Amino acid sequence: MDGAGGSASSPPPPPPSSVDPRNGFCSTTRTFYSLRPPNALPPSSQPLSVTSYIFARLSSSPAGKSVAETPAVINSSREGASITHGEFFSQVRSLAWNLRSRLGLSKGEAAFVLSPARLDIPVLYFALLSIGVVVSPSNPASTPVEISRQFDLIRPSIAFATSAEAHKLPRGVRIVLLDQDQFYCLLWNDNVGVPLPAPEILQSDPAAALFTSGTTGQVKAAVLSHGNFIALMAEYEEIDERDSHPVAFLTVPLFHVFGLTMLLRVIVLGHTMVFLERLDFFSLLRAVERHRVKFMPVSPPLIVAMVKSDAVDKFDLSSLEVVGCGGAPLGKEVAERFTKRFPHIQIVQGYGLTESGGQAAVTDGAEEVLVHGSVGRLGSNMEARIVDPVTGQSLPPGQRGELWLRGPTIMKGYLGDDGATASTLDSEGWLKTGDLCYFNEDGFLFIVDRLKELIKYKAYQVPPAELERVLLSHPEISDAAVVPYPSEEAGEIPMAYVVRRPGGTLSAEQVMEFVAKTVAPYKKVRRVAFIESIPKSAAGKILRRELITHALSGSASKL
Repeated sequence: MDGAGGSASSPPPPPPSSVDPRNGFCSTTRTFYSLRPPNALPPSSQPLSVTSYIFARLSSSPAGKSVAETPAVINSSREGASITHGEFFSQVRSLAWNLRSRLGLSKGEAAFVLSPARLDIPVLYFALLSIGVVVSPSNPASTPVEISRQFDLIRPSIAFATSAEAHKLPRGVRIVLLDQDQFYCLLWNDNVGVPLPAPEILQSDPAAALFTSGTTGQVKAAVLSHGNFIALMAEYEEIDERDSHPVAFLTVPLFHVFGLTMLLRVIVLGHTMVFLERLDFFSLLRAVERHRVKFMPVSPPLIVAMVKSDAVDKFDLSSLEVVGCGGAPLGKEVAERFTKRFPHIQIVQGYGLTESGGQAAVTDGAEEVLVHGSVGRLGSNMEARIVDPVTGQSLPPGQRGELWLRGPTIMKGYLGDDGATASTLDSEGWLKTGDLCYFNEDGFLFIVDRLKELIKYKAYQVPPAELERVLLSHPEISDAAVVPYPSEEAGEIPMAYVVRRPGGTLSAEQVMEFVAKTVAPYKKVRRVAFIESIPKSAAGKILRRELITHALSGSASKL
């Protein structure tokens, strides 16, 4: 599996005397350094897969000796559906052997995974990672057209899918159905034959290719290495020194970077992860009560729902101690209302991208949580710059610019897209996030706006350019632009500005129905306005800021 370049290794931090201990800024290098204690990482030259690292750490920890019979993963949608840590290890070992001996999979190949939440998906991920096969999961809501594009990027040698989703896969690909006997036998066969020579997996080898819209709107496959995930696990282990929430509820899908890293975290710490096949608000509350959940990742819309809903009072949420809020900054007013209603629950905020392994900054401890509007301080071993988008100058605390990140969790690049990789990762390993940010004088990171144009609908990224291409394929639409529109429930929703062809009678409902037939549900256009022309620059670039201002003003005037 080739096509993703590797980023340069981070240089050692400058001497402590040159770094401001208050905010981590070094005036010599114009770089912000983490104020967290550095995590100990294995030598980068040491051959090591993330699976081997996780199992070795767990077995050598106090928790590893006591969790064999405790649940690792629970499917709360089905009574009694769970797998213990001991069973998890055994099934990973069995499946890994069968994937190599029976299916002939080998290091460097890619495996496409298309499935809703299932109890055996975590086992599949770990088994594939353990033999050096690159895991590439996709949203099961993706359309055949979207999946075809994803296949073009990663060129998988095999696909794992449920019977309900398999029809979306391109013809000619080898398919293993997860809900059929073939996979069940691979999973439960305890008669592991002659041990196969273990493949040598380097930390720099690709582990996962996760689909993201990147910064241009076209889907890309961000390649994260085994070393990236190992660095993330080291971070979690440091946090675990003070951990008191061994049962976590998964509110994000396992094909999402945060879902994947949360799964890895649960196993390395010997905790329990609970998930639902279909996530809805009432089922979530019921699962928290039933399983005595102590930690749960949330989005700002879910925080708002918990603040406003009367249904919350019908459930016992006394076990819940921490909610990790990400995806978008949480407003001070909402945070204060949440704390007032749930004084026993601490809100932890964070920031990360698929390209940064899902994490870059986080609030840690009761004092940091009180810095409302901030997504926290840089994680261990992470460096950052705030770069003026016009001059390219690196800026000090208090000034706004594009956030650049560098560290051991930063992706290798975009698979099969050298151009996009070069525009996102520079030669020194800096990841250009496209987000407008600043650090305050105490080293807290604040997200102001996005320089890139992606719309954040709940936990998903929606590329306007993709929706615009769909809209322009309609025979009665002469021009179109898509912008984010604020939504208390979803954070942002896609809003389309449409120019009808002369004499056209196209309605807003017809526009939304047309788009809905082509894209995944989370990408649907949910608001439409008709205008005479789309404002553009002299170079033909859509002036989205003008459209956003117009949408927020509620003005009926024409642009």
